[in-house]
Amino acid sequence: MKISQILIALALSVSGAAFAADKHADGHEIKPMHGGAVTEAKDIDYELVTKPDKLQLYMRDHGKPLDPTGMSAKVTLLSGGDKQDIQLQPVDGKLEATGSFKVGTGTKAVVAVSKAGKAVASVRFVLK
Repeated sequence: MKISQILIALALSVSGAAFAADKHADGHEIKPMHGGAVTEAKDIDYELVTKPDKLQLYMRDHGKPLDPTGMSAKVTLLSGGDKQDIQLQPVDGKLEATGSFKVGTGTKAVVAVSKAGKAVASVRFVLK
């Protein structure tokens, strides 16, 4: 692997780290508004709400909800040795999927967000 590939991989892994409630340089707080796990990437707050029968991804730009029209997200859940890929679609101001999901404590979620077929962000969560 070339050094440039290693640096890119490292930068991507750091940019998607989950944050606890915190204030940013611009003064806004990053905290869950819907009871989920929150992280930030490219100045957008992503909140992943997980239930055994539903996954929801809320997005906010400086506290204001983003319109998910034309967006989608692929969620990869990693729980122990199990892997599950789920596609989220716009539903009532968020991206959502229903089904049966393994979302116990310690489950890792990698979310790839796209708009009009182009990658917007990749964020990571560890469920508590």
